[in-house]
Amino acid sequence: MPLLRPTLNSLCTKGHLQEALLQMAVKGPEMLFDGYNMLLNDCVNRKAIREGQRVHAHMIKTCYLPPLYLRNRLVILYTKCDYLTDARYVFDEMPERNVVSWTAMISGYSQRGLGFEALHLFVRMLRSGTEPNEFTFATVLTSCTGASGFELGRQIHSLIIKHNYESHIFVGSSLLDMYAKAGKIIEARGVFESLPERDVVSCTAIVSGYAQLGLDEEALELFRRLQKEGISANYVTYASVLTALSGLAALDHGKQVHNHVLRCELPFYVVIQNSLIDMYSKCGNLNYSRRIFDRMPERTVISWNAMLVGYSKHGRGREVVELFRLMREEKRVKPDCVTFLAVLSGCSHGRLEDTGLEIFDEMVKGNNGIQAEIEHYGCVVDLLGRAGRVEEAFEFIKRMPFKPTAAIWGSLLGACRVHSNIDIGAFVGQRLVEIEPENAGNYVILSNLYASAGRWEDVREVRELMMDKAVIKEPGRSWIELDQTLHTFHASDRSHPRREEVFWKVKELSIKFKEAGYVPDLSCVLYDVDEEQKEKILLAHSEKLALAFGLIVAPEKVPIRVIKNLRICVDCHNFAKLISKFYGRDVSLRDKSRFHHIVGGICSCGDYW
Repeated sequence: MPLLRPTLNSLCTKGHLQEALLQMAVKGPEMLFDGYNMLLNDCVNRKAIREGQRVHAHMIKTCYLPPLYLRNRLVILYTKCDYLTDARYVFDEMPERNVVSWTAMISGYSQRGLGFEALHLFVRMLRSGTEPNEFTFATVLTSCTGASGFELGRQIHSLIIKHNYESHIFVGSSLLDMYAKAGKIIEARGVFESLPERDVVSCTAIVSGYAQLGLDEEALELFRRLQKEGISANYVTYASVLTALSGLAALDHGKQVHNHVLRCELPFYVVIQNSLIDMYSKCGNLNYSRRIFDRMPERTVISWNAMLVGYSKHGRGREVVELFRLMREEKRVKPDCVTFLAVLSGCSHGRLEDTGLEIFDEMVKGNNGIQAEIEHYGCVVDLLGRAGRVEEAFEFIKRMPFKPTAAIWGSLLGACRVHSNIDIGAFVGQRLVEIEPENAGNYVILSNLYASAGRWEDVREVRELMMDKAVIKEPGRSWIELDQTLHTFHASDRSHPRREEVFWKVKELSIKFKEAGYVPDLSCVLYDVDEEQKEKILLAHSEKLALAFGLIVAPEKVPIRVIKNLRICVDCHNFAKLISKFYGRDVSLRDKSRFHHIVGGICSCGDYW
């Protein structure tokens, strides 16, 4: 027996795991073996679950009572190999536990999204008298999601301060990530600034936090600062930066980041390719998006969805349907709920309502293996409403198996405004004001609906209701990127350094276009004022100011790209088409819901949006 032990131990040392296991099998329970630790380490490193189970079985057969460090190693092996039930069995059978035991089990639950179990175990750990370390805190914080989880996270933050771990890089990164995901970006930034040292994980977490909350300019500004400080970035950092650039539609910056990733020879993981597809499509360059998509050696469902959403936002419904058909034919990746949302939205924007209804019917019948959810029903309401089938959309809502949400009613109200259906619109508007009394958009659309019908008394009542409830309308703003600088304009803007020049340019354009037959669409001004005043209000719309600035500054033949936070009005859309026609400029307008590509005075939307 003594002669066997050095032999087996030497096999473990040399990494001959299978040979060592064979010797164990030959001797069976007669053999006592003191090389378990090296064997289990090898199994953990390789994620060799079957071999690890054989080692564990040998311990049981030989009635070997492993010390604490070996039991911990077994828990780590099982959690790492996603055998949580076995890990928990070993954990529960342990006669004693230390911080490693608790942390390993908590980590196993946290990494698999079982936040409740992880937090419950953390509370048990505290009650047992075991002191958590920096790895325990960093791990358990990842489970602090949702409203209740965030409150627990704040309490854990107090414990972290009590144990003097707040400045630890692992703990600090997890803390700021927890706050950022809860939308508490000020608290996240406070944790970040207090860190005595920062690494790529903490920097990525804070940049991602800003980007995910739509604070795109802040995310970009912080990323630039960190670059100047010499902080390195990884592919996750760049994916977060690309998300921010997507929100800003900053194409030139996006190209720079793309080139930087290529120059740095970072691994071209699928996550960064997906981010590039999304960025280019949201910046108006679908050709680049499709080029990246076609060259991907491996595509996930997120890749397909990003491309489908891109086509949908650009109103290219036929490409959406064709790509969806290709996805189903390849059969490598199965469509998910998001896929069908993108396809239905594409049919809605692409004037393919009958095709969209067919695809929806397939979902309802279960032919695609996807259960239709309330968001899909909302897409159908939008599809019908956009096509002018307002009464049909209203009846569809009544038949839904779900209670209609504010978003669904809002979609129908928007359709009533566009297609001047006052009766249904008034009913839906009142329902929305009851459901979402704090949402300014509902009041604005209802007010606009009444204004378009000349019902000014109703308009005044809606606006008085807004004032009573202290509801503030989101101001319209448009921005344009020139020479890697974002220029932002608000309606009647007087803040831009070249404002006088911009206003004169808008007036000049208006005079020129009128001579060619342009008549301002005064129905877009929803105030009870005279026609002259309405025209002045129209000329001060933020997208007109941004377009005029683009004509002044951008070199000839360079496309003018403008982004707006709200939906573009009909008059500004006509104005942009005239700029394209008279000046031979390609114009790209991205509003809240879609893209408008205008070439030679003709828009890709076909005046359907």
